[in-house]
Amino acid sequence: MSTLDDKINERFPGLVVRKDLVKAVKGNAIVPTYVLEYLLGQYCATNDEASIKSGIETVKEILSRHYVHRNEAGLVRSNIREKGRYKVIDNISVALNDKSDTYEATFANLGIKKVLVDATTVKAHPKLLVSGVWCIADIEYEASEDKNVTPWILSSLKPIQLSHFDFDAYLQARSAFTTDEWIDLLIQSLGFNPELFGRRSKFIQLMRLVPFVERNYNLIELGPKGTGKSHIYSEFSPHGILISGGEVSVPKLFVNNSSGKIGLVGYWDVVAFDEFAGKQKRVDKALVDIMKNYMANKTFSRGVETLGAEASMVFVGNTKHNVPYMLKHSDFFDELPDKYYDSAFIDRLHAYIPGWETEVIRGEMFSTGYGFVVDYLAEILRHLRNQDFSDRYKGTFELSSDISTRDRDGINKTFSGLMKTLFPSGDAEPQELEELLRFAIEGRKRVKDQLKRIDATYPDTDFYYQDVEGNKVGVTTLEEAEYPSYYHRRAMSKELDSGPEEHSSVAPSGKGDRQLSQDSKSSASTPKPGHFTFSENQKGVSYDGLLGPYLTGARQITLTDPYLRLFYQLRNLMEFIETVAKRKAPEDEAAVHVVTVEDVSKPDQQREQLERIQEASRSAGIAFTWEFDNSGTIHARHIVTDTGWKISLDRGLDVFQRYEMNDTFSLANRMQEFRPCKAFEMTSIRL
Repeated sequence: MSTLDDKINERFPGLVVRKDLVKAVKGNAIVPTYVLEYLLGQYCATNDEASIKSGIETVKEILSRHYVHRNEAGLVRSNIREKGRYKVIDNISVALNDKSDTYEATFANLGIKKVLVDATTVKAHPKLLVSGVWCIADIEYEASEDKNVTPWILSSLKPIQLSHFDFDAYLQARSAFTTDEWIDLLIQSLGFNPELFGRRSKFIQLMRLVPFVERNYNLIELGPKGTGKSHIYSEFSPHGILISGGEVSVPKLFVNNSSGKIGLVGYWDVVAFDEFAGKQKRVDKALVDIMKNYMANKTFSRGVETLGAEASMVFVGNTKHNVPYMLKHSDFFDELPDKYYDSAFIDRLHAYIPGWETEVIRGEMFSTGYGFVVDYLAEILRHLRNQDFSDRYKGTFELSSDISTRDRDGINKTFSGLMKTLFPSGDAEPQELEELLRFAIEGRKRVKDQLKRIDATYPDTDFYYQDVEGNKVGVTTLEEAEYPSYYHRRAMSKELDSGPEEHSSVAPSGKGDRQLSQDSKSSASTPKPGHFTFSENQKGVSYDGLLGPYLTGARQITLTDPYLRLFYQLRNLMEFIETVAKRKAPEDEAAVHVVTVEDVSKPDQQREQLERIQEASRSAGIAFTWEFDNSGTIHARHIVTDTGWKISLDRGLDVFQRYEMNDTFSLANRMQEFRPCKAFEMTSIRL
């Protein structure tokens, strides 16, 4: 186990589980993750390997004996009849039979209906009335000569969810973790390996939790397929429900006027719409109108009566085009069904998660470390819905007066949700408050900037904040920094071609540094001294566009980088050599000298790979040499050329996030421009 895993088990004994155990016990049981982790939390919430193995076998036995597979329902019903009483794990829903004035349960997998349920059970668990709830139930069978009497009797029913928790103990345990440790614990609780995510990518994942911790929060995430957009809403919490975007009606979602039955928004903390995008989808306009009113006012009407609810609304769907295409030809909401492609609906969204920044889920991205039993975390987040942290940045930072009330509400709710998730006690350092505030502003700015492309009546808004000293800090989205000439189109001009792409803008840090967007065009740019910043997940960066102009014409190049040991680091070095080869004339020769540190664990392997680079370089007219400086004094990473340039890179050549290096058919493997970056800075000076 890692040091963090030890700490997690020490501070949250019995409330955490090793995340890879879910796959070990799931088998062919089609149940949500929170159901499996509920059981694992009963028997495997420990770091003792012997106890874990024993617990896994116990959970497997419970699932094999009591989980009802649809194709084995007949056998289970027979067991109940023969034994008289049997425990099952099934998805159960309840309806009121007004003719007999009784509540009747339906067992989805077991295939039985009209099972009598006492009113006390229904009052204790009202969600049973609106949709299926996973439960552990004891069923009895008692035959009767009366054909109108069902033989099935519900002896007991217990929804699979935590019965109680100690919130004060949660706060006390949280105080023992640094912010970075806590973020990694939450990422592991979601089932992911935090080592494979940059900080910005971690925040994008945590944004998906905000609807669970914030009441009446409206969130949208559109992006490519397979990035896990809907997973958290179907698997993470017993307080959220995921429905298909085309399979909901006004009575089901809000209220049935004929029966008076309240819909999903009255019983669930989060109602998420899956596969929400799709222009050709048929949508009930009345549903959209009621939804717009609910998203704005937290209320909906039933005849003359107005009702309120607290459910957050989440909309997830797939996009067909990449970001530059959408910015040039349409907008980020273009894939929505026609009746939702409405500025009034879009304006009610508090934040837009850029789904295109999240990677397609791969096997190695899943965590083998410890995280909260998701049901425990779900209850904590639900408890925090009662608190409001939206004002915690005030007194340290102030939003621009240019930001409208609706924009301000969106920013404040996102900030409050992130604050409660990361700092549940309400204590955070100014730099931490600023990080959350910037992310919240960006989420709402993405909505507002696209609205201006859709509806020309929306005014320009200057999204900035200022500190106590009055220093103004502007906020931009990553897409704005990458494609500035396409990003700022208004509704009346979005069909026009604005000409060649520009390659510099204000950096997302807001500190005034230039931000480069590298592609094939920037490779022809004239090198200039300056300081450049790059955001995490930014694409379009390549060594040729970034460093090529400074290497053109150089005959002597010295690269100092102490971290050229691992395979991917030496692959970066080889790609640097390729850039030098592109930038020199075929008839010329150049020399590249590398100063690095010897790998103490595998020195022979490091030397062998450097020698292979040396041999490959000869065929391109490049004399490649290296030396090891093991004095421990080299830390700075830079490139110096005989043409008078010095380029300082705070990460050296290691500017790209992890990608599939063995996948021949991955563009990220073949072309640097398709790889997402780490956050890094570069400074170029004339010597």
